[in-house]
Amino acid sequence: MTVEIRAAQPSELESIFVLVTSHNEWTQFNGPYFPYEHPTLSEFEQSTFKRLLKGSDLQLVIANNAPVGVVNSYWECEDTRWLEAGVVIYDSNYWGQGIAAKAVPLWVTHLFSINDIERVGMTTWSGNPRMMSLALKLGFQQEAWLRKVRYYQGKYYDSIKFGVLRSEWKHHR
Repeated sequence: MTVEIRAAQPSELESIFVLVTSHNEWTQFNGPYFPYEHPTLSEFEQSTFKRLLKGSDLQLVIANNAPVGVVNSYWECEDTRWLEAGVVIYDSNYWGQGIAAKAVPLWVTHLFSINDIERVGMTTWSGNPRMMSLALKLGFQQEAWLRKVRYYQGKYYDSIKFGVLRSEWKHHR
């Protein structure tokens, strides 16, 4: 399976909107303790899709020439150059095929190439064991385990922080 990441094209608005809004299972793993509602097409176009077109902090994950998800980044604290990254594969039919394991290294390499940073972090929760496994598989170090700080559907979960330094990333690539 070929996997690449790229910015969106204007002609992809409706197909990507359908990809994001027609699948719900991903929302159960992507920080479900934060409120989320599917956007309208107009809301999607004015927010997420604008970011996808620009491609600086959000890009499509393409598997065998079809969009299946996104990689993203955000500043935890830009003044201190603390950057976090993530990945979402929207259609669960594509889970477990190694797509994220191919997309995230492309994204992390890109982030190190365009930012003057020494570390890229990934934060997940104990309700998402696949993301925890992915981070370790890609050479991220577990840096923090905050116990019972995420409350969801009557149960407490842990927040887990992973990180990789530029020097570690270069060494493992």
